[in-house]
Parts: sequence; structure tokens; C-alpha cells
Amino acid sequence: MELTKHNHATVVLDKDGTTLVIDPGTFTPEAADLVRQATAVLITHEHADHFDVDAVRAGLAANDSLVVRGPAPVVEQLGDHDGRVVAVRAGDSFEVGPFSVQVFGEQHAVIHRDIPTIANVGYLVDGALFHPGDAYLVPGVPVRTLLVPTSGPWAQTAAAIDYVREVAPERAIQIHELLLSDAGQQMNVRMLGTDGLGGVPTTILPAGETVTV
Repeated sequence: MELTKHNHATVVLDKDGTTLVIDPGTFTPEAADLVRQATAVLITHEHADHFDVDAVRAGLAANDSLVVRGPAPVVEQLGDHDGRVVAVRAGDSFEVGPFSVQVFGEQHAVIHRDIPTIANVGYLVDGALFHPGDAYLVPGVPVRTLLVPTSGPWAQTAAAIDYVREVAPERAIQIHELLLSDAGQQMNVRMLGTDGLGGVPTTILPAGETVTV
């Protein structure tokens, strides 16, 4: 499959004419266009930087074949649209065209003890690519490409290093980086990378660029 990185947590996967959009959030200016052109949209959780509710609603209205998967609070905001919007939770699996998707995890990482945690799931696509949303979710199965969140009020470099070590993917790609300067992104890649503490080849993929995964 082909992975195209967009701002922050948004990625697009293409395979055999089928397009999955994961976490089209408000930090991605082109989110509405991506959703309209998608076969399916996968949402990890309801925070706006991962879920632009207006963009997804518009996409559902414009494309009557679009399907959406996400935790129950996402479905509550969208409605079921005649079964096209379906809640998922850990242990679920489903197919979208040639893609197979497994769902892991239940909770967003703790931001602060005074802020309640919310539902958060991660998606393993084709047994190869894992998007954890806003949590250091360990799927407990082999992962070729891990998308690693590197900034945010809940993110920690030490925890990210341990996360990469525990998942032990073949490679990692940085996501959720919008709050970091270029220097901060480079530092995280050095820490997570082959010559750093993570020990895994780690890539900064600029928004708009595509790689095969």
C-alpha cells in the first residue's frame, strides 16, 4: 500500500483503487477534500485534531458510499447514516475493499489527572501498519511500520522510546508532530532511531509525501 502523510495525525492509505483516510483532523486544511474522496474513514478518537466532525459530515453527505469507523463517541456525534457509520472497539476486525483492519486498545493516554480519559483505538492495517491514535498502544503482534506520536500534552520522549522498543517494528514514521519545531522533530528521530535509544529506523515524512509500506 501507499501511505501519504498529511498534517499532524492524518494519513491516507491507497491500495488497488481503495483509499483509507485515518484521523482527518482540524489541523489538516485539506481534510474535507480527503474525506470526500475516500472509500472509508477511520477515526481513533474524538479530539478535533484527529476528527474534524464537519469535514466527515460533509463527506458522508457528498459520498453515499463512504463508510466511517471509530469509537462510540464518534458515532454519537455523526449518527449511523443507514449503517455507514459503525462503532468499533478492541478485538474488532473488518475489511474495506482489499484492506483488512484490526482494532486495538480502549483509552486515550492520560493528559492530566484532572482531565478524564476518553475512548481511543488503534488500527492495524493489513497486519503491517499501525496507527495508535493518542496512546502508546502495544498491539502484541508483529508490526512492520509503526506511526509514532511525538508531540502533544500527553506525549513523552522517554515513553515513546519505550513504546518503540516494546512494539519492535521494522521501521517507524513520526506523526502527531505539529507542536514541534524542526529541531524538536530531528531530536526525536535521533532518540528513536537506529543510532538512538529506540533502535529502530525512524523517518520524518513531510506532509504531502508518499512512501510504500
